[in-house]
Amino acid sequence: MELSIDAPKWRRLRGAARLLDALGASEGQTRYVGGAVRDQLLGIPVNDVDLATKLRPDEVISRLESAKIRAVPTGIEHGTITAISNGHAFEVTTLRKDVSTDGRRATVAFTDDWQEDAARRDFTINALSADPNTGQVHDYFGGKDDLLARRVRFIGDPLERIAEDHLRILRYFRFHARFGQGEMDTAALDACETRANDLMALSRERIADELLKLLSVADPAPTVAVMLDRSILLPVLPEIQPGAIGRLRALVEGERAAGIEGDPLRRLASLLPRDAASAERVAARLKLSNKARKRLGFAAGGGGEENAMALAYFSGTEPAVDRLLLNGQPEAAAEIAVWRAPRLPISGGGLIERGLTPGPAVAKALRAIEERWVASGFPKDSGFDTIVNDAIRSALP
Repeated sequence: MELSIDAPKWRRLRGAARLLDALGASEGQTRYVGGAVRDQLLGIPVNDVDLATKLRPDEVISRLESAKIRAVPTGIEHGTITAISNGHAFEVTTLRKDVSTDGRRATVAFTDDWQEDAARRDFTINALSADPNTGQVHDYFGGKDDLLARRVRFIGDPLERIAEDHLRILRYFRFHARFGQGEMDTAALDACETRANDLMALSRERIADELLKLLSVADPAPTVAVMLDRSILLPVLPEIQPGAIGRLRALVEGERAAGIEGDPLRRLASLLPRDAASAERVAARLKLSNKARKRLGFAAGGGGEENAMALAYFSGTEPAVDRLLLNGQPEAAAEIAVWRAPRLPISGGGLIERGLTPGPAVAKALRAIEERWVASGFPKDSGFDTIVNDAIRSALP
């Protein structure tokens, strides 16, 4: 089946026409590449449009400057320049081939061969390019057939592709979770299992980034189940055991039932033991932010049904929603997601006006009032006055 993109529509993208003219697209010097082409063919909204060009980086910069288009050398050592055209950013990369790789980074040389550039990409569905003038999609490795079959397949020998960049192990599963249907490609799956220990050579930041992207898809559970069955994550995250998949499945179902968007950090917590200290150690190893570490630890630290409003009052909405969903309380989570916690109707000054002496007794009484008020469901008027009066009587000498 012949596939193509809507070239006139793409040319109407803000800043695209100026940029394409500057980079000689009409002479075959520049094409659309990668995810934008793939997503367009799948009917998925396209966010970022990347370009590949035969032009060397210095010529790209020269042409952009002549066309009054801002050129930012964001990755010039690898041939990538960000072009800001009419306020819109496009990544422009000179065609490349790998000279050497070590599983973490590549040394590249520039080329003018489109197929050679496509060959260094990871999966067939990511190696498509499109002519900006005709919309014709160029496919050197069967990517269009794989798109139609919703199949994720490495270009060439999967073991070689993984040896070039170990992160492709995790990328394979992320792309299958997002784009794939049915059984995984056997050669790809076997290669990922064989090379799983290679993940240990990667920075934990890169692992975390890919893992959280995987956990962000609509339903990552089927893919994660295969990863756990094949011990893909065991070298870098031994805390995640095969039995954890049931908790992830339950969480995804709970998020849907509550009408709450799936969250990757919450889903990671579902895979970990229900132990705050253990979860925080995982977060530290993955080099997550301090905020993410605390959130992951809090989410994993629960267990059993909890008072939803009290939880949200003392911890905040997001942490409470995490815990409630992980505890199997989707209805409570849905309520808390839109609930606004009330403010305690009295302050330390109010207690002093009622007869308490300034000092530690005031703070102690205020804490007691707040705890009882929350536990009683935030009563007002006479119900709250009773709580206050009881606390004052207990605090008076």
